[in-house]
Amino acid sequence: MTNNDIIRRIRYTFDLSDSKMIEIFGLADSEVSRAQISDWLKKDDDPAHQVLYDNQLALFLNGLINYKRGKKDGVQHKPEKRLNNNIIFRKLVIALNLKNDDVLEILELADKHLSKHELSAFFRNPNQNQYRPCKDQVLRNFLQGMQIKYHDNQK
Repeated sequence: MTNNDIIRRIRYTFDLSDSKMIEIFGLADSEVSRAQISDWLKKDDDPAHQVLYDNQLALFLNGLINYKRGKKDGVQHKPEKRLNNNIIFRKLVIALNLKNDDVLEILELADKHLSKHELSAFFRNPNQNQYRPCKDQVLRNFLQGMQIKYHDNQK
C-alpha cells in the first residue's frame, strides 16, 4: 500500500474535509496547504498527483492521534523519517485508543482472523524474536474494517 492510499482511506473513513486535514497536520505542528492535500489525494494516474512521503504521513498520523485523543502538553513526538506497516498500524491503534480485542474485532469486520499472539507480534520491538512484520494485506484489512466500523455504520 502506498502512503497516498492510506491517507485516502483514513480521510474517507472519518469523512475528513480539506480544512479538517489541514487542522490535523497543524496538531502535529506542521503546515500544509489545501493544494498539497488535494494533490496527495488524487489518483495515481492523475498528472497533478504528488507522492506523500513517509515523514508527511507520520506527521498526519501524529496529528490524528492528537485530534482523536487530545494534544499532550510539552514537546510533540517527532515524526519518523521512515515508516513501515507496523508503525502505521500502531499509530492508528493509538489514535483510536483501541485495545487488542477492539483491533481483532475490527479485523473480523473485514474477514481477517488473527489470534492475540499474532496481533501482539506486530507491536513488539523489531529486535525481539516474536516480532513479525505487518504485511500490506493485514493493514489493508484493518483499514477496511475501520471503514466498516467508523464510516459505513454512521449512515
